[in-house]
Amino acid sequence: MGQVLLVDSRKLDGFEGLQQAVHGSHVDVMQLGRGRLRGTLSHVGIGDFSLSIGAFNVGMRTQRVSSDDRLIIGMLLAAEERVAHWSFDMQLNDVLVIPPLLEHDGVFHGGSAYAAMRFDLNEVATLFAGKARLSDPDTWRSRGHFRADIESGAIASRRLVRIMSHLRDNKYGLTPSTADFWKRSIAECMATNVASSLPPDGNGWLPSARRLIRKVEEFLDDAGTRPVHVSEICAALGVSRRTLHRAFQEVFGLGPVSFLRHKRLCAVHSILHQSAPGSTTVTAVAMQQGFYELGRFSQYYLAMFGERPSQTLGIAAVQAAEDEIARASRFEPGPRTTP
Repeated sequence: MGQVLLVDSRKLDGFEGLQQAVHGSHVDVMQLGRGRLRGTLSHVGIGDFSLSIGAFNVGMRTQRVSSDDRLIIGMLLAAEERVAHWSFDMQLNDVLVIPPLLEHDGVFHGGSAYAAMRFDLNEVATLFAGKARLSDPDTWRSRGHFRADIESGAIASRRLVRIMSHLRDNKYGLTPSTADFWKRSIAECMATNVASSLPPDGNGWLPSARRLIRKVEEFLDDAGTRPVHVSEICAALGVSRRTLHRAFQEVFGLGPVSFLRHKRLCAVHSILHQSAPGSTTVTAVAMQQGFYELGRFSQYYLAMFGERPSQTLGIAAVQAAEDEIARASRFEPGPRTTP
């Protein structure tokens, strides 16, 4: 079950550690700032897809030769001083696109932190489904710099860090279906900041909301209990994220993200309610259904069901014990009477 997820996390003690700043890609590094470099570097690999997050305390010069055949999309998470890639001056949460087989040149004038995902260009249509421009591989064939929206950029940055933290600490591994969900979730963080720099989509066509919702629910029924990302629905049904959102708002009064979260909460509840005592944990089930912020998950769960997930699991254990007692009592002889 855990073979899909590969994790590597280490502390940096010297600039040489940043030569593997992006998982699977070699970077030439030169230290610019004075002092002993300290930092951290973490990689999560999901198949051929990877997410890397690094942080360091002194200025650095980075160069990458044109030997990498994968697309790299990076985000600046923190910077004490100026950061420039090629001729682009980066601000916090900005996104940088490094196409396959293109040389890269970056200068960090002080301590900084970054996130970078690396994957095959052929996966673009899947990972960015529902976003017409972003799902087109041609969008990513030239180097680019996308200025992040201040509010949404900060949210996307925090989500990336939390996703990395929870995947890194995950002891339960990933199934193929949950691995796909996490890849889409990581891509969504990057896409948020890219989309904020693009002109609005002029496609305003909206099919019948109820007909579209019916197709979505049929798709979810076929998916079973595995978590489903919004972009997967957009790809399968050939609709834009905007169209999907408007349909859900019209029919349910809430967006597709909230709807899917409610559905995943219901799946967790059913699994916990039906689980045999000692067969699973709340954490394992929550991760399987795509919840990585366990504190927030517990809040959602309590608000929706009026009980904590541990209580649901406990109720299952009590019910199993009562069922066992009931079964045993059926075979016990009743009180004997004397004539």
